Amino acid sequence: MLLFELIAEQKIREAAERGELDNLPGAGAPLDLDDDASVPQDVRVAHRILKNAGFLPPEVEVRREIRDLERLVAEMGEGAQRSRASRKLQALSLQLAESRGRGVDLRLERTT
Repeated sequence: MLLFELIAEQKIREAAERGELDNLPGAGAPLDLDDDASVPQDVRVAHRILKNAGFLPPEVEVRREIRDLERLVAEMGEGAQRSRASRKLQALSLQLAESRGRGVDLRLERTT
């Protein structure tokens, strides 16, 4: 997990313990998970059809696999399996970066 994510999680946890997150607007109300305002209008129908059919965009599937591998690597001890999982995680991260047309960050990140 990145340092920023750790700090954010800690701040959220501290705010919840102090009660700062109690009685927020919309508390207890269901989330609107069908809000597609962030999806460009020209692809909304296609996304809705794919979603209703149970298909995920390839990027979402890769992100899910990356998240699962990150958890797995964090829980593994040192050894060959962890090394293989780390290599696969790096390959998936590269695949995701390339599919999004972004430059690839080749800095090594410690996964401990």
